[in-house]
Amino acid sequence: MRDSDARLIEEILRLNRERNAVILAHNYQLGEVQDIADFVGDSLELSQKAAQTDARVIVFCGVHFMAETASILCPDKIVLLPDMHAGCPMADMITAEGLRQKKKEHPGATVVCYVNSSAEVKAESDVCCTSANAIRIVEKLADSREVLFVPDQYLGHYISTKTGKEMILWPGFCPTHIRIKAQDIIRLKQEHPWAKVVVHPECRPEVIALADEVLSTGGICRFAGSTEAEEVIVGTELGIIHRLRKENPNKRFIPASEQAVCPRMKLITLENVLWSLEEMAPEVKVPEGIRLRAKAAVDKMLEVG
Repeated sequence: MRDSDARLIEEILRLNRERNAVILAHNYQLGEVQDIADFVGDSLELSQKAAQTDARVIVFCGVHFMAETASILCPDKIVLLPDMHAGCPMADMITAEGLRQKKKEHPGATVVCYVNSSAEVKAESDVCCTSANAIRIVEKLADSREVLFVPDQYLGHYISTKTGKEMILWPGFCPTHIRIKAQDIIRLKQEHPWAKVVVHPECRPEVIALADEVLSTGGICRFAGSTEAEEVIVGTELGIIHRLRKENPNKRFIPASEQAVCPRMKLITLENVLWSLEEMAPEVKVPEGIRLRAKAAVDKMLEVG
């Protein structure tokens, strides 16, 4: 580590203590950002952990909808997103107005909203879900004649195959996960015949069909620690490889595709984490009216799943 990096980290940790802050880093963040975080994990898990702390400030190293979720669950805390350009292309593929229009076309539908969406979209939904609990959430909607799932069509398709429910799918997708192709998995399985294949449910159906396990980022991390396989082919954003190798030094983790990089997730650096703590900015604050409606959909998820 360079002396300049060591000084930078030292200053971040000092300010973190002084501000009574907690630093959260998503599994897809740069390795050096993960390494200075108080908690590393998936988006909802991180917000829930932050809510359980007595920290006054949350520094969310992730993307905008994640900081919004923290604001929804922690309205009395200051939520900082070190780079306001760190957004989610999939979350941007749906708007509250677009969802309201779709609801008019399907007035009896129950709206299930993936947490990878804006607070305004959550506020227009009946229940939220994560990639880890989505199947359980949809299975428990026994009285729902129609299910409108937003915004990820591939996660929605995967859920429908597991639950047998016909769903109306919003045509959104994750630009990073669709870069992972079936031929990538086939080639790597030939090169590593004893490896297990684990992929995220945001991947294309033909990729999911080739996997041994289909799991959320948190599920992938748990699988990596429990599997007896010495090699694991990992079908999700590359940032998670840092954590997997750090926690399991005796295993080999092979990215399914070197193209599976989310450029928005890489916008947050040690430098802008420090700047954010110094300036107490940029702050993400969900307006109270939207927050309460969005929280109702999140609370419904926590009750059900």
